[in-house]
Amino acid sequence: MAFTEQFDVVVVGAGHAGCEAAMAAARMGMRTAIFTLNLDLIAQMSCNPAIGGVAKGHLVREVDALGGVMGEVADACGIQFRLLNTSRGPAVWSPRAQCDKALYRVKMREVLEGQRNLFIKQAEVVDLVFDEIDSESAGQRVSESAMRRRCSGVLLRDGRVVSAKAVVVTTGTFLNGLIHCGEQQYAAGRSGEPASVLLGESLKRLGLRECRLKTGTPPRLDGRTIDWTKFEEQPGDVDPTPFSFRSAEGDGGAWVPPLRQISCHIAYTTPETLALIRENVHRSPMYTGQIEGVGPRYCPSIEDKIVRFPEKTQHQFFLEPEGLNTHEVYINGMSTSLPMEVQAAMVRSIPGLEAAEMLRPGYAIEYDAIDPTELDRTLRVKQFDGLYLAGQINGTSGYEEAACQGLMAGINAALAVRGERGFTLDRTEAYVGILIDDLISKGTNEPYRMFTSRAEFRLHLRIDNADKRLTAHGRGLGLIGDAAWAAFAAKQARGAALAQMLESGRLEADAEFGAKGETFAQVLRRPEITVEMLAPMLRERMGSDEIFAPWCAAMDAGALPAWVRNEMKTVETEIKYAGYLEQQRKSMEKLKKAEGQGIPEWFDYMAVGGLSREMQETLGRVRPMTLGQASRIPGVTPAAVSLIHCFIEIQARRKTA
Repeated sequence: MAFTEQFDVVVVGAGHAGCEAAMAAARMGMRTAIFTLNLDLIAQMSCNPAIGGVAKGHLVREVDALGGVMGEVADACGIQFRLLNTSRGPAVWSPRAQCDKALYRVKMREVLEGQRNLFIKQAEVVDLVFDEIDSESAGQRVSESAMRRRCSGVLLRDGRVVSAKAVVVTTGTFLNGLIHCGEQQYAAGRSGEPASVLLGESLKRLGLRECRLKTGTPPRLDGRTIDWTKFEEQPGDVDPTPFSFRSAEGDGGAWVPPLRQISCHIAYTTPETLALIRENVHRSPMYTGQIEGVGPRYCPSIEDKIVRFPEKTQHQFFLEPEGLNTHEVYINGMSTSLPMEVQAAMVRSIPGLEAAEMLRPGYAIEYDAIDPTELDRTLRVKQFDGLYLAGQINGTSGYEEAACQGLMAGINAALAVRGERGFTLDRTEAYVGILIDDLISKGTNEPYRMFTSRAEFRLHLRIDNADKRLTAHGRGLGLIGDAAWAAFAAKQARGAALAQMLESGRLEADAEFGAKGETFAQVLRRPEITVEMLAPMLRERMGSDEIFAPWCAAMDAGALPAWVRNEMKTVETEIKYAGYLEQQRKSMEKLKKAEGQGIPEWFDYMAVGGLSREMQETLGRVRPMTLGQASRIPGVTPAAVSLIHCFIEIQARRKTA
């Protein structure tokens, strides 16, 4: 086969997963190409023009800590920043930013175009190219076949064949995408863009298990036709918290978003709104049988909310501007696939929207996804070498879930090209590890979304310590530059020095929050005391230590800026919750012990007496790598895990004999 171009890594799709995958591979020294149907829609925010949110903000922080780019781009394009859940404990604090939708695309393209080794291509990928390799020489198990197929490139619609040593597929909702708006339906990947039908059919021919999923989006309105006085204003934070640990490095003061900040607005449905939907719900594709795919439970359409919660007399939604240079407004919470004329009437039933003009109607979209249990922990398709999947093709939803998968797939594609061992994160290290473990162990029958409740150790997996947990990994992989690494090291040194000062320093006289002789740490462990309250006394002690110079300069300027407060808060949290964190540390050690008990690739589940046929087939399909992963597969009991543990030794002895 004649190849027209040759690359180390080819990425198919330039959404949020594709951008992170391509950037990671290129930064790791791979000659990388990213293919997209439209160069002008790189990193398109096809739904909500926002990054982050509860648990999603954790993912963005972790992507940033590893060396990804989503956090930095969001900081550059944010027009409203809010830190969510601050009335609760630090385990669930989550950053969120409303972004300028058009600028986000432009900024991400600039980042990609400025990356050495990365080549952006506009073309449609219609098929994957495979060759065969000797699985034994490649270090693979040989029990199934002496030969193993490897993805070695892609076929473009114009007939060109592009070779690659690894391919990452990140096609979002484009695989056999079908849009629904009332009784109307048409093939599309997103509204106004073509579906990827040929590539979807080629993936089906690979024999991978598939599922049909559905997601949706709300109408967009012309902000000039909205009476904003009728709604409750929702401003951003006065002292914003950025996503990226690198956004405020070295400025010695408060981080200031580069763009003008705006407010969103809160509104509610009326009895007329609910009546309109009930009268027309029979025309919704969700209820006519027109839509076959399964939608997300956590983000239902407005008609689904009203059917599922008939007792509710009011539903909240948010009016969110899509940018500074557009009048387009996103109605967060009003996702719908009702006919266009019903949507228009529904919008105008809201006080303040009586004269609102609808720029784009809401719609639902169905698309093909691959059962993620087909993947291993590196996001490689288990049946093939060199083929990785990331993003909504794996059954997930959300820009953030896509980005973290893209980053991990890009890293592992690059490592595979180098012939090095794959990079993985476990459930004790990151929300990224939880997401991937959930997908490959349990699969999903609906679009997967990350929640803080999915984390067993969420007090440990906070947004403020994501860099402490993960930046060393990013540095080792070549994704963290020298300046960022130096800033990280300085931050960790400040934190360690502050912890030492709090544990050893004592009150020199009675104070309103402590008695003479008490250590600062003892005082800080009281629920009502915060590190900000101690800051004036700490400032006196910090003056003689050069390590605290950046903090001292900021303190001398007035109120504590967010970046100083957040660094101090990390130390405060470690002290206040030391007992809980120690309990979690012990639990994490137990989980790691279970994860350390590997299951050989050659292990035969069908030979394990005592397992049901269904369980044998499920385990044989998923092929968990460890007993810990096996225990998290739905339907696998602790007794079954014990049996597997015993039979591993039995089968190992037989294999040796």
